[in-house]
Amino acid sequence: MNAPVRPSDLWRSRLFIPNYKIREVARYARITPQTVASWHKPLTSNRKGTLSSKDKGDALSYLQLIEVAVVSTFRKAGVSLQKIRAAREYVSKQLEAEFPFAEHRFKTDGRDLWMDYAQFEADAGDKKLLVASRAGQLAWSDIIGRLQEFEYEDDGLAVRWHVAGMDSEIMIDPRVQFGAPAIEGVATWIFKGRWEAGEELDDISDDFGVSNSAVLAALRFEGVDLEGGRNLRD
Repeated sequence: MNAPVRPSDLWRSRLFIPNYKIREVARYARITPQTVASWHKPLTSNRKGTLSSKDKGDALSYLQLIEVAVVSTFRKAGVSLQKIRAAREYVSKQLEAEFPFAEHRFKTDGRDLWMDYAQFEADAGDKKLLVASRAGQLAWSDIIGRLQEFEYEDDGLAVRWHVAGMDSEIMIDPRVQFGAPAIEGVATWIFKGRWEAGEELDDISDDFGVSNSAVLAALRFEGVDLEGGRNLRD
């Protein structure tokens, strides 16, 4: 008999729900919707795409969202799609992970994708690395860069994405606001709705107990035009 799910872990059931539209995912990852679609499209009838396949028009789950975000980060660092596909296929098979880029920690040097070997062997030590994009070659290094935009649970699951960059308070966390982009626990779309309803900046910030700068950051993230002559005192 399976152990009962603890109430504190109920958020994990939401990780697989298709809540994110392709256009939203593309905006969050700062890529085009066409790129998101192409990464999920099989290369041929016998070759998988860069990410898990999906039907045209389907929304993405939180785990798929994070995989897109991670791949986007890899690509901006200079890693080729060929090596990204190789790493995903290797880790998926070795660790039986359906969404390896969301379920495990990776590093990159701009050429290859690396992982701490301790994710495969718990007693491997913290300096031994595995080159996931080269079928699991082992190496020793402490200069490979981690993906700083993501925070992880102890089991390796990416549970927080600094979606607007490390200098921003805006994050996507499946435990907060059902995974919507949020700042200080309030979904950014809520600030947008209040602003577009004609409310003043000071009133919005007072209602939610956040700073004016937090509200402005949320509005900018939501693409609100702030050049309307209203009170924008920070």
